[in-house]
Amino acid sequence: MPDGSLDRTALDLLSNCTCQNLRQASRVVTQYFEQTLEPTGLKVTQLPVLAAAATMGPIPMSQLAEALVMDRTTLTRNLQPLERAKLVTVTSGADRRSRMVLATPKGLDALGAALPLWKQAQSDTVEALGRFKWGVLMDTLRATVDATRSAKAP
Repeated sequence: MPDGSLDRTALDLLSNCTCQNLRQASRVVTQYFEQTLEPTGLKVTQLPVLAAAATMGPIPMSQLAEALVMDRTTLTRNLQPLERAKLVTVTSGADRRSRMVLATPKGLDALGAALPLWKQAQSDTVEALGRFKWGVLMDTLRATVDATRSAKAP
């Protein structure tokens, strides 16, 4: 645009866009946690799925997806390598339409091996931010999830 408003808006997107900034932070944090978890062979996207299957299972996939704030397609994609590695089982539920997820004994062992590494990455992150800023961040992220869930898309 001749008046430069498009350039200003594009620059605003790059510096102030909620989604862009969350994604940048997520990528950096994900990379750090992935490096830390590398010896286990688990991805940081798989670890919460395995932890939830271990602590909440057997659990229907729909409830697991909701608890992890994931759509079923993303959950299925994260479950497939865990299932291939025999860390979880996915079986038919009582009505055959539902699928139940449960951590296997091998999955519990993998989770046990991963948790100390996760604790270290978590501790390093909290220490780098400072406990107060980390607490504010956690509160803000939870509020962001709640507010965005209730927002209406145009």
